Amino acid sequence: MTTKPGLITDSFKVVKKARNRAKREKRPSAPAAQEEPETAVVQEEELQRLQQFDLDWRFGPCTGISRLQRWERAKLHGLSPPEEIRDLLLQTGLWSLYPL
Repeated sequence: MTTKPGLITDSFKVVKKARNRAKREKRPSAPAAQEEPETAVVQEEELQRLQQFDLDWRFGPCTGISRLQRWERAKLHGLSPPEEIRDLLLQTGLWSLYPL
């Protein structure tokens, strides 16, 4: 007669970890660095302008090329893209804020 097989965990000793009270205590967190509200609003407005440029079909399709390439292509074909968009595209640091 064969014995009924047990669980694999039955063959190992149960070891309970000691609870670390230091982890349970709340540690004071560093204050979050907050941008000035005006800067955040300006950046949001710039992103809105770039998104409007993306959605404007007067400057041609936007699939497969960068915004700057699209702007330059529109300028080459005489479609008068806004200079403001080119200036925004040449600024540094704006790309990291763009939600994908």
